[in-house]
Amino acid sequence: MFNILIAEDDQELRGLFSHVLEKNGYTVTGVSNGREALEATDETYFDLIITDIMMPEMDGYELVRLMREAGSSVPFLMITAKNEFDDMREGFLAGTDDYMTKPVNVNEMVLRVGALLRRAEMMSERRLTIGGTVMDCDSLTVTVGGEKQMLPQKEFMLLFKMASFPGHIFTRQQLMDDIWGYDSETGIHTVDVHIGRLRDRFRDSPDFEIVTLRGVGYKVEKK
Repeated sequence: MFNILIAEDDQELRGLFSHVLEKNGYTVTGVSNGREALEATDETYFDLIITDIMMPEMDGYELVRLMREAGSSVPFLMITAKNEFDDMREGFLAGTDDYMTKPVNVNEMVLRVGALLRRAEMMSERRLTIGGTVMDCDSLTVTVGGEKQMLPQKEFMLLFKMASFPGHIFTRQQLMDDIWGYDSETGIHTVDVHIGRLRDRFRDSPDFEIVTLRGVGYKVEKK
């Protein structure tokens, strides 16, 4: 079960977020500012942190920045009343992974949380082996028979995601949300383009093949 920390000084809003996430199967801890959030992370491991920006004692920007400087890779979802582009840019520069503005659609929040957790879970497994093929997240390389090739990031993540669950069917929308992000403005057919490139690269692979299920999605099958 995933463990989520919410840093939000509005008690009613914090309670609402906690209630919705708990109904969706998550374990939730709530704090009222960034300093309390830092203290909580010293005592407990969290799979994801949701933080407001404007909070007493320590704001969301500083919270994210300090944790990134300390080497934390925990996913952050920043939720704030600020909706100017400069505020969003500052959040991403600080190290947040996603951004929502108030008033928050809690159903959308649940979708974003799920996408962030899936992406983090995928990248936490840094190396994958199928037969004689080795996929390495740190170098974005795929090695087959001693020959190594580096893939563009999105192509690598797409292949790694599907290869991590051989035989599992992924819809285009699932792949889009997990690899490009829930709020990406990129057209969904970019998934087809990247799949086509991957299929060309690994058409002769002795270990796996990329299978299209027309009208449904894609999967990687072991040979």
